[in-house]
Amino acid sequence: MVFINSEGKFNDNSYLIDAELYRLKGALSLYVVENAGMRMMIDAGEALMARKIVKKIKEQGLYPIHKLLLSHSHFDHVQGTVKLIKLMKDVEIEVLASENAIKNLKNPEIMNEYFGYKIDPIENVTPLKEGDIIDINGLKLEVFNFFGHTQDSIALLDKKNKNIFVGDSIIDKYDPGTPFPEFVPPDFNESKYLKTFEKLRNLKDQLNSISLGHFSVWKNDDFYKIVDEMEEFHFNAKDSLISWYNENPSLEYITLKYHEKFTPESKIHTKDNMLGLQFTIGWLIDGLKMYGFIK
Repeated sequence: MVFINSEGKFNDNSYLIDAELYRLKGALSLYVVENAGMRMMIDAGEALMARKIVKKIKEQGLYPIHKLLLSHSHFDHVQGTVKLIKLMKDVEIEVLASENAIKNLKNPEIMNEYFGYKIDPIENVTPLKEGDIIDINGLKLEVFNFFGHTQDSIALLDKKNKNIFVGDSIIDKYDPGTPFPEFVPPDFNESKYLKTFEKLRNLKDQLNSISLGHFSVWKNDDFYKIVDEMEEFHFNAKDSLISWYNENPSLEYITLKYHEKFTPESKIHTKDNMLGLQFTIGWLIDGLKMYGFIK
């Protein structure tokens, strides 16, 4: 098992920063890619964590950041953008995102309304499309559209280090015993999600690690396990939640059933502490309702 969840350098050019979503350790990964003095951070986290994130970057010797790549437009990945730019005002930071994300970033009202978090408008974003190359002083990262979880999710392929940064586009796996599928509102699309799985399988031979948004880096056998099981897990989790909802729509009941089947060994969501798990299950149920899987 190679599950890398310690902050710091994990390959020749990449670093993990724990963004501590909801002030919880091990809940959100930010990544910094560095080459020959140029640095790009992937995702921005929450605004309330911005000062701590800058402090961590400085402690790792990664200050300043020159580019900020937003993997998709959900609040937990973009809310800190404006504050981070203000805190690092001694350098001009280029913000990059999928061309599909520009509308949500400039006009975040829909995301604000759904998630209940205030995201400030993010202007002057460099739009990216599939096949684009981000050049970090000679280290080339290739952009892939990994739609499904959202319609603006992108992944970055680092061929040199045989790693791919995927944000939330594949799976959440906070630790070896805490997996979650990605059919959350407000714009999940299952057919595109399955095409993203196919894209990742087609890249498998070029890779030996995957960097997840929630959480951390999975390498070698653990990487291959994610790729081999991701589609089966999606349908298993989806069908199970639908079945449990039809048996008993109580969120407490569904959460307990999910824990018993999928997360009995979780170090985060134990049977004595189910509130965090229940929060996530609520999002998943909302997604299944929104897309007509639950009537």
